Amino acid sequence: MLQVKEIHASYGPILALRDVSLEVPEHGIISMLGANGAGKSSTLRAISGLLRISGGSIEFEGQRIDHVAPERIVEMGIIQVPEGRQLFTDLTVLENLRLGAYTRRDRDGVRADMQRVFEYFPVLAERQKQSAGTLSGGEQQMLAIGRALMGRPRLLLLDEPSLGLAPIVTREIFAIVSALNAEEGLTILLVEQNARLALGIAQYGYVLETGTVVLHDTGKSLQQDEAVRRSYLGY
Repeated sequence: MLQVKEIHASYGPILALRDVSLEVPEHGIISMLGANGAGKSSTLRAISGLLRISGGSIEFEGQRIDHVAPERIVEMGIIQVPEGRQLFTDLTVLENLRLGAYTRRDRDGVRADMQRVFEYFPVLAERQKQSAGTLSGGEQQMLAIGRALMGRPRLLLLDEPSLGLAPIVTREIFAIVSALNAEEGLTILLVEQNARLALGIAQYGYVLETGTVVLHDTGKSLQQDEAVRRSYLGY
């Protein structure tokens, strides 16, 4: 579904990505691991059109998108849940979800997807009239994912969904992400610091260091790789 081929990108004079290549198959979950500053979020930003690349290419379903406007990329079905959630905190849960569907004109479909989000995240149905800024961290992350689902993504980009969350809440969110893939075939590219959880649900993974892919393999093989275990799994 997605092919990133040898991309380069910079923030001014600072090189953020160098020869990064990865593939995301349809209906798969692919994870990206790496320390802070490794280039994981920059890769997602490049795919979303928020960071212009200076070399290489990005293809979605065989079509070049590396010089396509971000809003057009959203319309094509690539939707990102950003690090830190970035909700409209003064708006209600319901208003945030409706904003996730701003590119859509199928009212019946939007209503059906709203109900679908509430089925995955029942707490959002209970809090739908509450302002997003008053939610707990876990509820805000659920809302950020729900808002993305309202756009009917074909490829969902998840950036650090466990950031700042308690372990029990993190496991709950990862179970829902896994269910979205298993039950609906949603394709997911996941950036996550919790390597154990990420590799536990991913079919394939990529390890980045200083803007370069240094290792890639199946999720199971990466879990067993000594360097990955020592650096990211803690044993």
